[in-house]
Amino acid sequence: MNEIEKLQKIIDESNNIVFFGGAGVSTESGLKDFRSKDGLYNLKSKYGRPYEEMLSHHFFMEDPKTFYEFYKDFMLSEVKPNKAHIFLAALEKKKNLTIITQNIDGLHQEAGSKNVLELHGSIKRNYCMKCHKFFSLEELLSLKGDVPVCDKCGSLIKPDVVLYEEGLDNDVIEASLDAITNADLFIIAGTSLSVYPAASLVRYFKGKYLVVINKEHLYHVEGVDLEINAPVGETLSKIRL
Repeated sequence: MNEIEKLQKIIDESNNIVFFGGAGVSTESGLKDFRSKDGLYNLKSKYGRPYEEMLSHHFFMEDPKTFYEFYKDFMLSEVKPNKAHIFLAALEKKKNLTIITQNIDGLHQEAGSKNVLELHGSIKRNYCMKCHKFFSLEELLSLKGDVPVCDKCGSLIKPDVVLYEEGLDNDVIEASLDAITNADLFIIAGTSLSVYPAASLVRYFKGKYLVVINKEHLYHVEGVDLEINAPVGETLSKIRL
């Protein structure tokens, strides 16, 4: 039995499934990941500050103008869902599936998935830091000026994404833990599991099958029943529903 046949059997036998995805889920849509050899953090910054630092809370507050230049250049790419997103939207109609994503691109919802927990927020949502007025992505981009400010109170607008030095949303964490502890299949996909505290959620899984789908081997994950070192969408597209 080859890897795809094993994955098919595991999915067929499972009812409560958690899919925990990272940047590698969206790279097949054309987005860059962060930490790979050719990832964003290993590119020479054109702003004079490392790209990783520019995704921090202190940099956003210190220099919102440059933050938004970078944000619009690298975070707001116009891409479409790929085979992974499309497969998962279809799987949700057949199984009890929860998607826990570290991505902020909103591609799971665009593909049709409903039960999505966004650990690091979404580029689709933005809010005024003072009066908390909501702004869609389209509304944010329509505002004039280098730094978007609220048309109600004039204060700085922040993307609803979790920057470095900011905490994760407690409700999202609790919902993620609930899904993981009740799952019989946990799929880790397209992530190096190097971002904490998100990566620590894995240890709460006590179910039947632990599957890894990632281009590179994950040395620090124990108890894996099946590991496939290949692109996520390419792999999942071979599964019959």
